[in-house]
Amino acid sequence: MVFSYYPGCTLKTKAKDLDKYARASAEALGVTLEELPDWQCCGGVYPIAKDEIATKLSSVRALNRSKELGRDLITVCSACHNVIKQVNHDMQTDENIVAKVANYMKLDAPYRGETNVIHYLEMLRDKVGFDTIREKAVNPLKGKKIAAYYGCLLLRPSSVMAFDDPENPTIMEDLITALGAEPVRYSMRNECCGAYTTLEKKEIAQKKSNAVLASAEANGAEMVITACPLCLYNLKKNATEHDVPVKYFTEVLAEALGIA
Repeated sequence: MVFSYYPGCTLKTKAKDLDKYARASAEALGVTLEELPDWQCCGGVYPIAKDEIATKLSSVRALNRSKELGRDLITVCSACHNVIKQVNHDMQTDENIVAKVANYMKLDAPYRGETNVIHYLEMLRDKVGFDTIREKAVNPLKGKKIAAYYGCLLLRPSSVMAFDDPENPTIMEDLITALGAEPVRYSMRNECCGAYTTLEKKEIAQKKSNAVLASAEANGAEMVITACPLCLYNLKKNATEHDVPVKYFTEVLAEALGIA
């Protein structure tokens, strides 16, 4: 299986482990991730203003390039996935934005959201299959109690992301089970960690991040995994009242596959 791959900026800097283990695990599972050439930053945040076009262009470039290659586009960073998928939805549903983007980009044919955008976790579930992952887990994580932390961006807006049930997601718990560990369910797994408030109101991020880890810890979690670099940062740097290890889901995947 070959997919176009959009890593995003953070995976080239502070979140190199998320990228490294994603690539290595994909290879071990028979999946080829072809990084898009000359990709640009997705913008980091989806612009909700209807007349904001310029900041969406880099996402459209990636989407259109993947269309030209005839491949689904895989993302792994929660923020990149959210931005690119929402922009793709705009291109599927808003003719005004389609026309303006085509004018900006001088496209021979307008891009209309033809690319299928899937998150790495969806690839594991829907393309590889958790049964296959279970079979290939040469180092199953037996005895480990792992809590999945979804945060906001993978799940919302649910009508566009269509990633999982926004109130009761299961995809990461199912992965944890396939890796041989015990998934820990807790009430804060799809609540915000404080996100960008850490830039101006660090105390808000501290309060929210501590609440997430407190909930996970109270339910027996020995580790928390996430797909979001910003969530990982907040949970590790701002949740100072708790010492539960926080890792990228790709790292525990690679560990179970025997390549970490």
